[in-house]
Formats: sequence, C-alpha cells, structure tokens
Amino acid sequence: MTSTTSYTPPSVWKWDKPSGGKFEKINRPVAGPTREKELPRGKHPLQLYSLATPNGVKVTVLLEELLALGHEGAEYDAHLIRINDGEQFGSGFVDINPNSKIPALLDVSTSPPTRVFESGAILVYLSEKFCAFLPAEPSARAECMSWLFWQVGSAPFLGGGFGHFYAYAPEKLEYPINRYAMEVKRQLDVLDRNLSSRRYLCGDEYNIADIANFAWYGALVLGRLYNAQEFLDVTSYGNVVRWAAEIDARPAVKRGRRVNRTWGAKEERVPERHDAKDLD
Repeated sequence: MTSTTSYTPPSVWKWDKPSGGKFEKINRPVAGPTREKELPRGKHPLQLYSLATPNGVKVTVLLEELLALGHEGAEYDAHLIRINDGEQFGSGFVDINPNSKIPALLDVSTSPPTRVFESGAILVYLSEKFCAFLPAEPSARAECMSWLFWQVGSAPFLGGGFGHFYAYAPEKLEYPINRYAMEVKRQLDVLDRNLSSRRYLCGDEYNIADIANFAWYGALVLGRLYNAQEFLDVTSYGNVVRWAAEIDARPAVKRGRRVNRTWGAKEERVPERHDAKDLD
C-alpha cells in the first residue's frame, strides 16, 4: 500500500496532464460549459437532472416521500445526466448549476422557474415548499438543520477523500487511505453515539437530515459504497446499521434509490422517471 515515489510540489501548480483514476476525463480546474446542449423538459412541476449517486438519491428519495404523503405538486421528471460522458458541462445544465455537479432542480411551477442546486439546498427547498420533513418548531428545526449541514460538510471526506483514494485513485497510497479511513470511522462514531438514544438523527421523527445522511452513511454500512464495509468494520457501529436498515425498508426510499440508476440488477435500474408507473 505504501508508495515509494516522493513528490515535490512545483512553485506554481499547472494542469498539464491527466490526473489518472476513474474520473480523469471529467476532472478539470475550470468551470463553465464545454458544449452547447439544451436540457430536456418534461410535463411535471419539478424537473430533476441527476444520477443515482448518493447526492442524487437524497433528492429522489425525498420526492418519493412527498408523493407518498399525497403532495401532487411534487410530481417530477427525472432526467438522466451521464457524468462520465461530461453531460454536466452542457450549457443547459450549467445554466441551472454553475458548479456542474448533480443533482440540479428546476421548479417550473413558479414564474419565472426557480433553479436550485446543491443537494442540501434542494432538500431544504422542497421541504419548505411542501411543509414536510422539516420541523417547524425552532429548536427541532435547528437540530435538523445541524445534522443536514453536518452531512454536507462531512461527506466530502467520505467521498472525495476516502472513496477516491481507496476505490478510484490510480495507485493505493497508505497515508491518504489511513488519513481518510480514520476520519470516516470518526464520523460513523459521531452518528453511532447520537443514534444510541434516538430512533432517528433528531429524535422520533424522520426528516431530511435522515434522508441526507442515509444516502451516504446508510449506503456505506449496508455495503453499497466503495465495497469498504469490511475494511471499515462497519458492523461495529450497530446503531447506525439499525437506523440504516429501518430507513432502507421504507417503500419511498426503495423507489427513490432506483431513479436515475444505470447500474446493478436490471430490476433496480430506472434511468429516467417521467411517471409513477415507471417504478412499477
């Protein structure tokens, strides 16, 4: 695991060669579109442009939960964005999300249409729009927002840190893998300690904090992320495993996890969702 190659950083870093690894074709140090491409538009009030990565799953799960509560205004079209093909750099997508990351949402029920980017912001927007899965009482709301923002700030260490160096980097390096494995285990311990006395992250009520954290940490402890469950000894975080399994059993969660999915078992793939029947 240890690399014997030393590296001396240059005085000024320049992008002069591919970085290597799974995503080298789409990683670049500049923003903005690389091609002119309009986005498709469906028939529903909400237009989602996404892929079933953890950040994408957050939004489709919430949308399916809102529909399960009877919120007809939460009907949505989920358009597939193939990030490995660079579709997030099309001009239409960049108009909605200048950061060129999935997911991106366009609410065409407003005039003018409302764009929302960043998965955490989308969760808050939808919860406020439909008055669901976000507590109204100030203290409870603050607790929910705290765990939501904890996830937003913590997940890059799991994804871009641990996930990259453990699963995607062109070579295995001991220092970064150890560094990020230690941090991910600390994060799991944070969750496990909190869940030792609570059914859900904020208490007895399931909300967007659970949805956001489940998409990342639930997937990890259930063995769906980076194939790292044994390496990280995730079964030792029993409270997290219990919490993740309970959320995973929810029908809306099962539906949301399938949307914009292009890999895995055939019955789990629903590349695009334009009608509830697409999930039958």
